[in-house]
Amino acid sequence: MEGLIAIGILLVLMVAGVPVAWSFAGVLAYLVYAFDANLNTLMLQGYRSVDSVILIALPLFVLTGYLMQSGGIAKRLVDFIEVMIGKRRGGMGASMVMASGIFGAIAGTATAAVASIGTIMIGPLEQRGYPRSYSAALLGISSLLGILIPPSITMILFAVVTRQSVAACFAASVGPAILLIIGLIIANRFSVGRFFHEVSSAANDGMEQLPGKGRATIRAFPALSLPIIILGGIYGGVFTPTEAAAVAAFAAMMIGFFIYKDLNLKIFARSVVSAAETTGTVILILLFSFMIGRILAFERIPQDLTELVRTMIENPLLILIAVNIFLIVAGMIMDDVSVTVVVAPLFLPLMVESGVHPVHFASIVACSVVIGANSPPVAPILYMACRIGKVSIHKTVMPALGLMAFVGLPVMMITTFVPELSLFLPRLLGFV
Repeated sequence: MEGLIAIGILLVLMVAGVPVAWSFAGVLAYLVYAFDANLNTLMLQGYRSVDSVILIALPLFVLTGYLMQSGGIAKRLVDFIEVMIGKRRGGMGASMVMASGIFGAIAGTATAAVASIGTIMIGPLEQRGYPRSYSAALLGISSLLGILIPPSITMILFAVVTRQSVAACFAASVGPAILLIIGLIIANRFSVGRFFHEVSSAANDGMEQLPGKGRATIRAFPALSLPIIILGGIYGGVFTPTEAAAVAAFAAMMIGFFIYKDLNLKIFARSVVSAAETTGTVILILLFSFMIGRILAFERIPQDLTELVRTMIENPLLILIAVNIFLIVAGMIMDDVSVTVVVAPLFLPLMVESGVHPVHFASIVACSVVIGANSPPVAPILYMACRIGKVSIHKTVMPALGLMAFVGLPVMMITTFVPELSLFLPRLLGFV
């Protein structure tokens, strides 16, 4: 009962507008009172939990995202992809999906992708006939590729709180990410000409087009090399995910300062401060969640939850569906960090008992975040996409729900019921 009350307190505080970190602090205060826990011991255990080499990757990847946003890297990526595929039917929408995917393969965060890709592409999409409401919805969902495509901050947090291999969690979400990219591109192509008409860009002959592609490729090459270096280094055993984060941040800084020259000391300082603020918030959430998790584990709340669900639902498939629904609902109210560090560890024992591999569960949680983060009432990513696109959330909800119903939800169900989609690559690389 105390566990349910704690979840209720968290939801009420977050809906009331209390900052996420302090909402967790409120839940911790209730649990300390309810179970008469030793706060000094909890603080020591919480500190030891966040005193992790793996978590050093968090601020570095966050900083990489801000440096990409302000250092001109995102602009070159978008230009390259638009030149390559933007002139085909539905090409501009597909360009935004691909740009978000590549951006996510470097920065590992959705919010940076929304700000960077949206600022660059919403205007040109409108000029090509895309309604701003549809563009914002497509931006909100495609930006979540930063959670699925490694390196992913969400997967780092999942690995830390569930004590799994970071590289294995990275690899597990690659299959669902590819499936989501394909689904969004197909859905976008289907929408063009049926729900709105795309205006063709000026036609170029082969002599004009080839130099444009060449120049775009050369300008984008430093940016395109980043995901190859990062992922190749991790899976090739050259460096750890933490070292990869340091390489990514250093490379983004060098590219911004000396190659694209869009980065200066003032912008760099602003990026560092923004990254520090974001990281500080996440670390506070992690600290409180570790302490909450310690109390729940000591009081056997996850085991009691497993037994309760088992007595109510015996079919493993129905248990998977029920957990999926809960994850989506939780994602509608909480942000991706909260879902990952609180809800995921709570349900992990139930998933393992139901025959779900923890690494497979990581990709299920990531897919649920894609849907939840774009679903009202909270919908943090969708609201941010609307602010970037300068469009009302009321106009954007229906296109977003359509994309989630016909793309996001099927991808989540396939990920849930086809374990090999998530486990094939980790097994191939020897992580599981």
